[in-house]
Amino acid sequence: MSESPAGVLSPVAGPRRGVAGWPGSTGLLGLALLWLLLGSATVAHSAELTLSVAISMKEAIEALGREFQRGQPGLVLRYDFASSGELQKQIEAGAPVDVFISAAERQMDELERKRLILPETRRTFAQNALTVVVPADSRLTLAAPADLLSPRIQKVAIGNPKTVPAGQYAEESLRALGLWDSLRAKLVLGENVRQVLEYVERGEVDAGFVYATDAAARGGRVKEAFRPPHDSYRPVLYPAAVVADSRHVKLGEAFIELLTGQAGQAALARLGFRPLSKGGR
Repeated sequence: MSESPAGVLSPVAGPRRGVAGWPGSTGLLGLALLWLLLGSATVAHSAELTLSVAISMKEAIEALGREFQRGQPGLVLRYDFASSGELQKQIEAGAPVDVFISAAERQMDELERKRLILPETRRTFAQNALTVVVPADSRLTLAAPADLLSPRIQKVAIGNPKTVPAGQYAEESLRALGLWDSLRAKLVLGENVRQVLEYVERGEVDAGFVYATDAAARGGRVKEAFRPPHDSYRPVLYPAAVVADSRHVKLGEAFIELLTGQAGQAALARLGFRPLSKGGR
């Protein structure tokens, strides 16, 4: 499936090959036990489960979704990939979503305050880190955030802080480091973190703030310059929850159980996400 910086609604029908690096028979056994424990969630007839997913989690959720379908005959998964803020707006507008997976606690908190998710299903299942990347062929030397002030740096891309968690973390970091006001004239805003990554890949900007997993996935097309100090921004946490109006609550809970379980955590770790303990909130 080709990537797009905008939200994409795409069906995935039927079982497909497993995740690269999936933990073999142990992982499959764990999945089998999960289906037995959550037997009431098994699909007897054709059903659809719609997941609204932060785009930085795209490849991970698609891979885990394929494994989820292996134990759910007749299940069709539909994905909507976009920035967490845009997905939040869609849910608030009544979009038919079953599970929301955010790249920040902020959007999930707001939905919970509005009673638009089921709080008892909410789990935080992964972590990430902010990094600054430059085009693979860049000759600029950037070793620290203050280097972005150099006259050689003309454009710096970040996600729009109004809707993009990566942009919110970037703004928070730059403000904490006393650089935000000086850099504002250089900033180019992206609709989501993958659009920022594409700006950097194409050389349309000199540098961009993305997640470490995004940089790793585009090896050869971008390169990491430096990582902002971890204590300059809040931890990058990924929460998931079943949406309050979902017609498939048990299925949604089972998918979140996969994310927080041993097999899901192992797959996320292989893609560069830092796992959390099962049952985290």
